[in-house]
Amino acid sequence: MNTFIIDSAEFNAETGEAKFNYRLGEHRFTERLELGVGFDLARAQSNSFAHLLDLAAAILGVSYYKLKAPKTIDLTTLNLSEADQILLRDIYENGLGEFYTRNKLKRFGQIDYQFAPAITPTNDLDWPQQSLVLIGGGKDSLVSVDLLTRANIPFTPFAVNPKGPIISSTDQIEQSPLFVRRHLSPTLFELNDQPGFYNGHVPSTAINSVVASLVAALYGYNEIILSNERSASEGNVEFDGREVNHQHSKSLDFEQLMETSFKAASGGQLGYFSLLRPFSEVRIGQLFARTQKFDQHFSSCNENFKQNQDGPKRWCTNCPKCHFVSLILAPFMEPQRLTDIVGKNVLNDATKLGAFRELSGLTGHKPWECVGEILEAAAALWHLAHQDHWQDAAIVKTLKPELDAFYGVPALESAWDELLRDANQHNVPEKYQLNEIARAS
Repeated sequence: MNTFIIDSAEFNAETGEAKFNYRLGEHRFTERLELGVGFDLARAQSNSFAHLLDLAAAILGVSYYKLKAPKTIDLTTLNLSEADQILLRDIYENGLGEFYTRNKLKRFGQIDYQFAPAITPTNDLDWPQQSLVLIGGGKDSLVSVDLLTRANIPFTPFAVNPKGPIISSTDQIEQSPLFVRRHLSPTLFELNDQPGFYNGHVPSTAINSVVASLVAALYGYNEIILSNERSASEGNVEFDGREVNHQHSKSLDFEQLMETSFKAASGGQLGYFSLLRPFSEVRIGQLFARTQKFDQHFSSCNENFKQNQDGPKRWCTNCPKCHFVSLILAPFMEPQRLTDIVGKNVLNDATKLGAFRELSGLTGHKPWECVGEILEAAAALWHLAHQDHWQDAAIVKTLKPELDAFYGVPALESAWDELLRDANQHNVPEKYQLNEIARAS
């Protein structure tokens, strides 16, 4: 098992099914995507779609590569551009950084990528002025939906393997969604339970994004819009000489690499950006609180989205995501509304003190979850101590003096003020810089 081999992808235009084939020693894997029907057959036969299908084969392969994480990856059957090759090196190293860290595997700079000679893509598609908005079922994508709706900008909600909060959230959006079904190879799950095989985190945003590019090519969209905030670029720990980020494929650096790859594949016409990149998580919490439309339909709890199992009703109330989302929504909500959303006021639960100390940087490193910056959590918690309806909550009351001592009041005050200011570092096109709409109450 010294080489992971990515074979050519297949696409059946009559059924809308794509198949991706991989080899790892004696093991064979076939993953399937149901991309639907109703597209123009000429689009499915285009060079642009074929190119993106090869790129998808390479990116989806991370789920199978990580079973053994060999130091050689054979991609010679794929037609990839130079931009694709740069993107894939990033995905198979930084995108799997958490996986390597947790399994104590050194792979940074050590993987031999066997590529065919880089191609110069030829675009033979038109890319109509239409936008796909990736919906994850959490607060972030719903803030994007709200901003676009308030600006009267049309869009199509998009999701891979929708279930639970994704479905209930899109039911509240006044736009018809596009859904794709992804079927991982059953062999993957069989080997995950066997000794000698690795398991761990994969860059799901990269995977969902390349699937969205296939939909864009087939059905005619020229923009893929994500909802990744600026704090997604902050790492968790240092390992093997690099900063490792659980959210790497949500970071600005990654966004720019994927945008370059998509632009190359489409003659510069397929856009890719995060609408919320200028915002902190606190700012997103403030924007989410402006409407109650999604209160009983969204969830940011990852227990809802695990493969091959059903999640909790909506919130488990025990994971870092449940704790962090409660923390950044609280400054803009009274306790009863937040309790009605999450199902429990975790900020008044003294048994969660350890979890909130970790979130706010008082102990340990940033959790391996899609949560905001450490100082952001600390500033939000400190700010709650100055709000009448939150200052006596068990977590807030206990941790305020610890935060004062650890960070100092001036630093916490300054951090809170900065969190409510929009950043200038982003890839948002001018027509989507909805500053006035974001500032409106």
